[in-house]
Amino acid sequence: MTLVSADPAEHPAAGPEQSDAQAAPAPRISAYRHRIALGLLLAGTAVLYLWNLSASGWANAFYSAAAQAGAENWTAMLFGSSDAGNAITVDKTPAALWVIDLSVRLFGLNSWSVLAPQALMGVGAVAVLYAAVRRAAGPGAALLAGLVLALTPVAALIFRFNNPDALLVLLLVVAAYCVQRGIEKDAGRWWFVAAGAAVGFGFLAKMLQAFLVLPAFAGAALVAGNRTLGRRVLDVVTAGVAMVISGGWYLVLVELWPASTRPYIGGSQNDSIVELALGYNGFGRLTGDETGGLGNLNFDAGPGRLFGWQMGADIAWLLPAVLVCLVAGLYLTRRAPRTDPTRAALILWGGWLLVTAAVFSFMNGIVHPYYTVALAPAVGAVIGIGATLLWRHRSDIRAATAMSGAMAVTAVLAAVLLARHDDEFWWVRAAVAVAGVGAAVLLLMVGRLDRPAVRGTAVLAIVAGLAGPAAYSISTAAAPHTGSIPSVGPSRGGFGGLFAAPEPGPSLTARLSEGADRYRWAAAVVGSSNAAGYQLATRAPVMAVGGFNGTDPAPMLPEFQQLVDDGAIHYFIRSRIMAGGFGGHTPSGSRAAVEIAEWVQTHYQPVVVDDVTIYDLTQHATNPTNT
Repeated sequence: MTLVSADPAEHPAAGPEQSDAQAAPAPRISAYRHRIALGLLLAGTAVLYLWNLSASGWANAFYSAAAQAGAENWTAMLFGSSDAGNAITVDKTPAALWVIDLSVRLFGLNSWSVLAPQALMGVGAVAVLYAAVRRAAGPGAALLAGLVLALTPVAALIFRFNNPDALLVLLLVVAAYCVQRGIEKDAGRWWFVAAGAAVGFGFLAKMLQAFLVLPAFAGAALVAGNRTLGRRVLDVVTAGVAMVISGGWYLVLVELWPASTRPYIGGSQNDSIVELALGYNGFGRLTGDETGGLGNLNFDAGPGRLFGWQMGADIAWLLPAVLVCLVAGLYLTRRAPRTDPTRAALILWGGWLLVTAAVFSFMNGIVHPYYTVALAPAVGAVIGIGATLLWRHRSDIRAATAMSGAMAVTAVLAAVLLARHDDEFWWVRAAVAVAGVGAAVLLLMVGRLDRPAVRGTAVLAIVAGLAGPAAYSISTAAAPHTGSIPSVGPSRGGFGGLFAAPEPGPSLTARLSEGADRYRWAAAVVGSSNAAGYQLATRAPVMAVGGFNGTDPAPMLPEFQQLVDDGAIHYFIRSRIMAGGFGGHTPSGSRAAVEIAEWVQTHYQPVVVDDVTIYDLTQHATNPTNT
């Protein structure tokens, strides 16, 4: 990967000497050209992320149903409840839901109002990444960084989906930009306050994953800050305090709120958001010790995970090239002043990349391929900065060799990844192989080429390096994606079957909807994805017994029996996970949902509607509810 910028106005050392009269107009022309290029980049990103967005329907119905609930009920919105009856929350803090809730309140409940906020977050992330990289390495590097982010397949997936990762990525890019500003000369400490606040709010989107960038942010601030060591330490502490306040207020609020007047905290076994943050969504993701989890086998944990069948197509395309760019960039800036902004940016973005990649590679708890979207901004930034530095030194055979080697490895890796869907991408695979080899050869001798050939080489290298991920991103955008575990590429939909929301037939929908306003919950069913499907179809609250996996003790059997006695629940729906098993996995956690399902089946008469078995809980039970 390389970036050409032969414009003397941008890099004076790259072009011939000019008189003041000749050089004067160049900065204005260059600035205008780059503004046009930025506009095209953002417009193209918007098209990629917004085009045919409604094809995915509700996408992740789990979060769409929660957005429906939050748009109808302020308590449900505050806590991220799965339903407007406020039985249980989603298994995340609800910052990402707040954005969607507001969109649904403004524009009504539909696919666009649910998914468009994430697409706009993607455009915003590209814009902020451009701004950050431009400050460190110039507009050419910034354009390349933004292009890489926009065309990373997992970014094209997640910024068209309603998982919380989209907001997390945007907030972390904003935080990185603020750190870069904070370490510059004469910068105010408020930049670090803003950085801490952005990370803290990122915690409210996806909890402890937001903190993976902290070593890189702190390292860049301490190494390169334009202040004395004591003040640099104070900057980091200030950012930390802002982060704790920005993210911690919500935990305090939930812990102090009377449990009887709020929904149960989904994903926890003790109705505790602190437990959720530190356990199921915290250290349990690293160790695999997750009460309420599915006993993930994690057979692919290790250094090759990011290149494997699960994650490779999402993020691996440029990983070898980004490592070359990082090492080369740090080497080329080794003699720069301590406060050099380019090296500071490499420390920041490179540290983000290495720490996050290591955690994703070796974590033993629940991990999904789409998590790798958190790597995409760092990949883009390091490629943009490192490739630009190498290009400026292209006359040095060592730099030319590094660029040539990175290009060759990128082409080989792209061919391997594309071969996994050979029927779909055979022509791209052939084109990348030919263009990649040609670009690698030309890069090796680029220092001896004339200017037109130099420009052509740069264009060829960029096209060859990005053709593979671009093809995958376009195929990702062209396919509908649903379920809780979406995947990139031409394959349709997400994780087949296990967590897909049901689509009830017309007779069942009418049956559940009839008189629903007379009940707190029109129905109850084990598992949040099951409840989401029925809730979105009926637009009435449906209780998710046991939360997402059906393993939360919410409600317990006596509580459920009391709600039935009070006439709060109309129907109970038999589901495929009522027996407590998930496709061969035996989940840990509470068996309350299984006990409730067994009690209903024992005491109420089943009725089959549209091939689904339901139980009318308002009918007289065959035995007293206290048995």
